[in-house]
Amino acid sequence: MNDTLKQIGATGIVPVVVLNKVADAEPLAEALIKGGLPCAEVTFRTDAAEESIRAISKKFPDMFVGAGTVLTTEQVDRAIGAGAKFIVSPGLNPKVVEYCIKKGYPITPGIMTPTELEVALGFGLDVVKFFPAENAGGLKMIKAMSAPYTMMKFMPTGGINATNVRDYLACDKILACGGSWMVKGDLINAGNFAEIERLTKEAAGIVKEARG
Repeated sequence: MNDTLKQIGATGIVPVVVLNKVADAEPLAEALIKGGLPCAEVTFRTDAAEESIRAISKKFPDMFVGAGTVLTTEQVDRAIGAGAKFIVSPGLNPKVVEYCIKKGYPITPGIMTPTELEVALGFGLDVVKFFPAENAGGLKMIKAMSAPYTMMKFMPTGGINATNVRDYLACDKILACGGSWMVKGDLINAGNFAEIERLTKEAAGIVKEARG
């Protein structure tokens, strides 16, 4: 497994962040670091995403910041050029996956079925995103689907929150969980980074409890 993915696994929870303003990037990253989750998946859903990743990478070079919702090879290059250490996509686009592999970029594509999982295996991947996790059957689905594929780890995202994340993290099939409850858009937009830090500390505590 790629060293970056190992680090993500050690963190346990990947905050999934939507940033509308580059000015929010550094204080958000600082809140996550102080809260005990030095990791973030900045989604490429906004115009501020690329520059936000660049700002975080420059200010906090040791933070594991990646790019999420990456749909094209052009976005891959922009994200990596800005300093993203890993790529996450909502689905499994063979063109994007192959491009990342050839470039040596860690990618975690989204899957929801055994067929998609086997495509990921065919690319030599050992970690996939399970998305949208709760809507697609949650932990029960992951356990059932993963039984024949003992080498694969999952990063479930979608519907993960402070209530159910413990159960996911306690499962040995889970590398880490993606979640946004500690980085909600209204908190970011209000500049309430103290509350984000508090929620992040709670989330980091859950990881310790769940994994001993």
